[in-house]
Amino acid sequence: MIYYSEPLFRPPSEADNIILQITHGCSYNACTFCSMYETKVYEEKPLDEIYKDIDALARYYPNAHKIFLADGDALAMNGENLLKVLTYLHQKFKRLRRISSYASVINLEQKSQKELEELYKAGLKLIYFGIETASNELLKRIQKGTSFEKMKEALNKASCAGIKISATVILGVGGKKYSREHALKTAQLVNETSLNYLSTLQLGLQQTKEEVFYKKFDEPFEWLSDKEMLEEQLLFLENLHPNNAVIFRSNHASNAFALAGTLPKDKIRLIQELQYAIKDERVLTPTWLRGF
Repeated sequence: MIYYSEPLFRPPSEADNIILQITHGCSYNACTFCSMYETKVYEEKPLDEIYKDIDALARYYPNAHKIFLADGDALAMNGENLLKVLTYLHQKFKRLRRISSYASVINLEQKSQKELEELYKAGLKLIYFGIETASNELLKRIQKGTSFEKMKEALNKASCAGIKISATVILGVGGKKYSREHALKTAQLVNETSLNYLSTLQLGLQQTKEEVFYKKFDEPFEWLSDKEMLEEQLLFLENLHPNNAVIFRSNHASNAFALAGTLPKDKIRLIQELQYAIKDERVLTPTWLRGF
């Protein structure tokens, strides 16, 4: 029997894979837009409990080949203990091909280049990284606890270790005032790193986070309309010039318009589809069908 501490989150692409909870909550937990772990206190699960969970999961799913490490800050675990977990996973799952987890700048800063390389060799092949925005002004306002340069360094550090990166960007996070800066600086960050997967979703706030989010803006926060949200995304795409192939998706439940392609190969098509949606809002997903 596996016990999960709720709430439990995982990326959409991990829906069919095993979830192994090795930490609870988020060690940072201060981003003004995020309510995922506001009811939890961060802690690492004891190794003996993790091993018991692995044993049980291996009995139920002996042929599993992908495992996601939860909660939102699994990579914050002590490097030595994390290596032990990865090693034990491979001992119990003989067909295991990939282990993945969420990751933050702080996580990557705390691990040396050698440690990241060791984690990669032990099976950590993919991390999910929330860029949100690369504007230093906005990063301060949403209390992300990082900067453009720190994100660039952390992402390139992970890439150099061989770890693949799936990154997300939040459309509309800067409101009307910072829309252009948000799009251009975030595109610049993507261009100066080596992401493998990139997705955009639209800003959405739980009621518990609204006050703290709005408080960080000097003036009333002005939400983008659907058209303005797509125009921001268009500016972002127009300025993307990745130095490697990047699988791009904009099909989160929050998005007004779905996009899918590979950059830079499909860039022109994606731009044309966006331009069409901006001109004819009838193709947009109705508001009542969107959500988180």
